[in-house]
Amino acid sequence: MALQIINAGPNPVDIAEQIRRAIAQALPEATIEVRPQGPGHFEIDVTDAAFVGKPRVRQQQLVYGAIAHLMSGPNPPVHAVDRLDCRVP
Repeated sequence: MALQIINAGPNPVDIAEQIRRAIAQALPEATIEVRPQGPGHFEIDVTDAAFVGKPRVRQQQLVYGAIAHLMSGPNPPVHAVDRLDCRVP
C-alpha cells in the first residue's frame, strides 16, 4: 500500500501573496518581499518609512499585526515566520 497525501494544505506561493497583500494594506508605502520556505514557513523583508524612529520590536509588531489573522485559528496557513527583516529606506 502506497502512502497517499490527501490534503497537502494551501499552496505556499498563494499564502505568500496573501501575506504580502495583508502587509501592504497595513503599510501601503512599503516594499515587501515574502518567500515561502516550506509548508507554513516564510521569510519576510519589509522596507518602509513608517519604521523610522521605532525600535525593532515595534517595527516587527506592525508586520505581525498585519498578518495575525493568517497565524491564528485551528489550522492557520502560516505556522512560522522564520526570518523577518524590517528596514528603513
